[in-house]
Amino acid sequence: MTPSFVEQPYHLYTPSDHRTWSTLYARMLPEWEKYANEHFLKGISALALPADRVPRLDEVNRFLEPLTGFRAKGVGGYVPAFVFFDCLRQRSFPTTVTVRPATQLDYLPEPDIFHDIAGHVPMHTDSAFAEALVRFGDCAHTAAEMPAEALPSILRAMARFFWFTVEFGLMRSRAGLKVYGSGLLSSHSEIEHAIASPDVQRYPIQLEWVMNQGFAIDHYQPLLFIVESFDHLFELVGELEQWMKAGKLNHVAPGEPEVNETDLKSFLTADLAV
Repeated sequence: MTPSFVEQPYHLYTPSDHRTWSTLYARMLPEWEKYANEHFLKGISALALPADRVPRLDEVNRFLEPLTGFRAKGVGGYVPAFVFFDCLRQRSFPTTVTVRPATQLDYLPEPDIFHDIAGHVPMHTDSAFAEALVRFGDCAHTAAEMPAEALPSILRAMARFFWFTVEFGLMRSRAGLKVYGSGLLSSHSEIEHAIASPDVQRYPIQLEWVMNQGFAIDHYQPLLFIVESFDHLFELVGELEQWMKAGKLNHVAPGEPEVNETDLKSFLTADLAV
């Protein structure tokens, strides 16, 4: 199974699409300066993302690829879980090419190009973070070799790990607690809440806790986990894989997220020779 990569239909973006990007970028910039980790801020600078228009993926890749080998590649729809992780293993990031509606600036249940390019891709300029993503892709290959009856539990554990790290992770820094999770880095309303609100519980990451902690996507996250560094994140992915091989992910706590048939099938039919 291969991803449905597409050419970015740049000529189809409307003036409204470009204004939406510009609005989102202008709103996020001061939030990034306050709450984003230093690696993200360096990445934003290195990518030279335009503030006034939707970026062209080939322009993004011109700056990105020489740094870590990663490339943003447009996709035309949902990418099944194994295919997505295998792309990371090959240093390709499946990137949504659509722009969210102007009426949904603050919350969108599905990713759009702002979430993917402004939220995720700046992190891909950091070599340690990039290696952690590649390692996660390796972990997905290991999962595809596990017994079929264990896969739903393993995939739930992997989804929780990805959610609480790559999407909603916090990291210690010399300047205090900072955001590195892309779901936070692309959310004007939640990034400050994640760092400053007394309603959020923040704990040093514990793998066993994360594996068994459900989450919901439709409200602010009440619980977030902290890593010490991206080398620490890399080590955690390796530990996740070891737990998987030892059968310690075969019976994680039920609940969110549910594992859909498309994602499960993508692991059951994975081409591990690639």
